[in-house]
Amino acid sequence: MPELVKPDARYQTSFLEAVREAQADGSGLPDTMGFDVPAIAADFPTFLTSLRRYEPGNELPEGFVHSEYLWLVEGDTYLGRVSIRHTLNERLREFGGHIGYEIRPTARRRGHATLALRLALARAHDLGIERALVTCDVENIGSRAVIEANGGELEGEFTVPDYDQPLRRYWVPTA
Repeated sequence: MPELVKPDARYQTSFLEAVREAQADGSGLPDTMGFDVPAIAADFPTFLTSLRRYEPGNELPEGFVHSEYLWLVEGDTYLGRVSIRHTLNERLREFGGHIGYEIRPTARRRGHATLALRLALARAHDLGIERALVTCDVENIGSRAVIEANGGELEGEFTVPDYDQPLRRYWVPTA
């Protein structure tokens, strides 16, 4: 059964394969698309440390909030990731919300995103978040289905400055 775990070197090979998949088919999130796979592979421990830079206890750059990355894995296989923002700033209220997620291309359409969001919502509840804001592009039918399957209530469709597509914003109960 897939589970959410903290990023770990145990998943290095599978994680790097997933990044290459997303980059090859052009479907990754912006940071995934920009990952330098050879550099990450050459110093994976430093990459893992970089994923923890926004966790509570760390000083944040201006405009950032405390957050955590968790990986959806099954056995030694990396399936995807979630990011959970512990609070919202003005930008995250418009774009991004409390939870973002990404599933590797070869693991899509198998219910992994629905599970990842459900598990992330449980973690958000543990953090004291009663309703999580989750956003997706209006045309992303898959993400819309994932959010709605987890009880998402549509707030509306919005345009966001500096983003080229309209977004749907949902509020999702965490318990």
